[in-house]
Amino acid sequence: MANSSGSSTHGCFFRISMDKNFNWSSSYLDMNMSHCQKENIGISFSQGFYTYVTPFVLTIGIVGNILSIVVFMSKNMRKLSASTYLAALSVSDICALFFYVFIDWLRRGLPYFPGKYEATFLEEQGLCQLQTYLSYVSRFVSAWIIVTFTVERYIGVCHPLKRKDICGSRSSQKVIASVIVIALVLMVYKPALTGRHENTRIQQTVARCSRNPNLPLLSFILDSIFALSITFVPFLLISILNFFIIRRLYLRNRRYLKKNIVTEESIIRMEFTVILLVVSFVYVVLNLPYFYFWCKRFLEVFQSKSAFFDHSEAELLVTRVVFYLNYCINFFLYSVTGAYFRKELKVLFWYQKYHEVNNCSRLSNHSNHSTRHSWV
Repeated sequence: MANSSGSSTHGCFFRISMDKNFNWSSSYLDMNMSHCQKENIGISFSQGFYTYVTPFVLTIGIVGNILSIVVFMSKNMRKLSASTYLAALSVSDICALFFYVFIDWLRRGLPYFPGKYEATFLEEQGLCQLQTYLSYVSRFVSAWIIVTFTVERYIGVCHPLKRKDICGSRSSQKVIASVIVIALVLMVYKPALTGRHENTRIQQTVARCSRNPNLPLLSFILDSIFALSITFVPFLLISILNFFIIRRLYLRNRRYLKKNIVTEESIIRMEFTVILLVVSFVYVVLNLPYFYFWCKRFLEVFQSKSAFFDHSEAELLVTRVVFYLNYCINFFLYSVTGAYFRKELKVLFWYQKYHEVNNCSRLSNHSNHSTRHSWV
């Protein structure tokens, strides 16, 4: 497996050795040498950041998403359509953490751990296509579950007459299943354009699981469409729908306040509007930096007709870790913005510690103050 940061630094000093053959001035060579040293420091820092921070992201993400699944599938919440969406989102995030973040770290981070082990088995034909396919599917599902959840809440808030027929636990299960099927079909292109390819660079031949070098333009176009489908398009749809949701809730709450009517249903709806706004906004903010540097990298690779590159390596490694945070941060967003989520989480730990929580009485008390499916 190619050492990305090492090859980048090697390439920098290789260019200087070539410059010496052209008898450039000593000041010009010194300037390039200084630039190479700074580039080496930046890449070393970013490589260390990626290598040692990513395992923490993986651990926190898996634990946080498992806790989220347990909370949303608890006795008090499992029948709510919102719980179905958010539990499915946690499952897809766990899949993305394993098939995308963990596999990527085995390639880019593990060789820099003590022992410098290289997971060359990941570059084998077959396994290469399988893990790439599953990583694309899981990321697509994570993004579009948020979109479909927003659509359902928009219907429930802005078109309440259609809420009974469209919004519900069974409907949410059908929608989630449809998203998964669509992802499985659309992402078939990726393994078809991916494989084990050998590349020669600076007198070194390596085999990597990468795009087909014979179809670089097609790969770039389809990957760009995929990147937009999990960043810009979801953000645009979520922003538009949330605008109408907030507007409707604001007018409704103002009318209720004038009449001194404040129901638990309206409070929970507003709470979940805030949660969804925060989740969608954070999702895009964490995506955009990596998307920008990924496009920059791909263009450099495409123009150089090579599967490797020498520029933007430090920025790409750091923004990659920032991108990974998408799949571990939702638990903390739920905890900070969702009072009801925090309540259920406390009940979970209290029950595990004392085994004496009376869930039946608490559920009965809650039902006396709220309406059915009030989380939609």
